Amino acid sequence: MAELAALEDPKARAVNERHGDDHGVNLGKLRAVAKRLKTQQELALGLWRTGDTAARLLALLICRPRAFERDDLDGMLREARAPKVHDWLVNYVVKKSPHAEELRVAWTADPDPVVASAGWALTTERVAKKPEGLDLPGLLDVVEAEMRDAPDRLQWAMNHCLAQIGIEHAGHRARALDIGERLEVLKDYPTPKGCTSPFAPDWINEMVRRKGEQPAA
Repeated sequence: MAELAALEDPKARAVNERHGDDHGVNLGKLRAVAKRLKTQQELALGLWRTGDTAARLLALLICRPRAFERDDLDGMLREARAPKVHDWLVNYVVKKSPHAEELRVAWTADPDPVVASAGWALTTERVAKKPEGLDLPGLLDVVEAEMRDAPDRLQWAMNHCLAQIGIEHAGHRARALDIGERLEVLKDYPTPKGCTSPFAPDWINEMVRRKGEQPAA
C-alpha cells in the first residue's frame, strides 16, 4: 500500500476521475509492480479487502482467477463500482473462471444495471468466441427493446454486443445494422481521429471491411 501511495500522480488521478475511477496510479507502473510480484492469491485477497481502487486493480493482476468460488466473484462484482475495477474483474478474472457461464446468465437478468452490464460483456465474449447455444435473434430483440433507454454502462455493454453480433454473424448483420441505425445510440460519441466509432453501424462496417466481407447479408 505504501508503494502504491508513492506512485500516486495528481495528473493521472485527474485523467482517471474523468472516467469515474478514483485512483492516481499510472496503469503501466501498476502492471510493472504486478509483474514483479507475480501470482500471489493471498496477497491479492488482502489488497482487495482494502477497498482501495489501485490496490484492487493490482489484486486483479496477481490473483489466481480459477481459485474464486462463484459467490466470491458475485460479491466482488457488486463491490466493484469503479469502472476500471469492474472492467478488469470481468475481463481478467471472471472470463477465466469455470463459473463464467453461470454468472453470465445470472448477471444479465440482474436488476442492477451495472451488474447486468457485466452479464452483457460476458455475452459479447460468447458471441465472438463460443456462440453455440446462444439465442442471437433473442439478444437482438432485447437490444432493440431496451438499449436506447438503458443506463450508460449497461447501454455501452449492450451496444458492444449488438456490434459483435453484426461483425461476427453475417446472417444477422442486416438486422444489427438496422437496429443501430434506428436507435442511434452513441451516434454522436466523440471519437479520436484514427479510432473506430462505437456507433454500431460504423463499428460493424469498419470491422467487416477489415475482414474483407460484405457489409450486410
